[in-house]
Amino acid sequence: MLQLLVGTDIPFMKFRRMAYLFSGLLMAATLFWFFTKGPKYSVDFTGGTLLQVRTSQPVHPDQLRKALEADGVAAEIQQLTGETENEYLIRFRTDGDAVAQVQNAVTKGIPGVTMELRRNETVGPNVGADLRQKAIMAVLTSLGAILLYVGFRYEFKFALGGVLALFHDVLVTLGALMLTGREVSLTVVAALLTIAGYSINDTIVVFDRIRERGKALRKEKHSRVMDMAVNETLSRTVITAFTVFLASLALFVWGGDVLRDFSFAMLVGVVFGTYSSVYVASAIALDIWISLDRQKGVSAE
Repeated sequence: MLQLLVGTDIPFMKFRRMAYLFSGLLMAATLFWFFTKGPKYSVDFTGGTLLQVRTSQPVHPDQLRKALEADGVAAEIQQLTGETENEYLIRFRTDGDAVAQVQNAVTKGIPGVTMELRRNETVGPNVGADLRQKAIMAVLTSLGAILLYVGFRYEFKFALGGVLALFHDVLVTLGALMLTGREVSLTVVAALLTIAGYSINDTIVVFDRIRERGKALRKEKHSRVMDMAVNETLSRTVITAFTVFLASLALFVWGGDVLRDFSFAMLVGVVFGTYSSVYVASAIALDIWISLDRQKGVSAE
């Protein structure tokens, strides 16, 4: 079996305070952005119409936007990158025939340019709000279920560390999406749930080894037990993360615009999911472990 980084003895837990600071800053920045500007929701959640169109010749997005505004259509326009430079995503709210509105605006505002419809999606505002609420509940319910499972399967200190790591991964990925101006859609929610599943799987492997080492090395310091467990699972963690990262990268590069936001979320989630298994889940479990022992009058730093 292929193995990498065999026989390492890296003192991971020695740097956990720095990791707390780094993760805390990332989460604080994400929460600040979330409550001030908020994420950019797709038509799935806001309601409205999304058209993907191809024009007969490349047109600057600002020129297309002005043509639509002149015809009374306030829209968000995104130029797609790929094989051609004349495809655009147009998002707006309308009560009439969305395709006819856009076609008329383009014909009047940009003479000589014709438009070909590539995709047409429409979601009502009530349906969009309902989907947004259900998406939030799906993420929160999954975190709660994982908390119960890990708490039942292991101990409270592991359960709390594992769920905080998942919350960290989802929040940081959401922050990356907001920072890059990407939309939060149902596909992105699927990516966030996938990240949660991947992250807890990686965390469980580390927790299993910590529990084994904790029983075998009762006289060792807790931090030493944690370091040994993380180092012993490091090869598996790196190989798994790198494999998932390559698959997500392939989707990001060649999967097209429909899968680009999903694959971007997966790329960020895999990196921070691997990081959080050590510096959030295991580190928090260690500090809770030490705190519980101090309450018993035992020193096991």
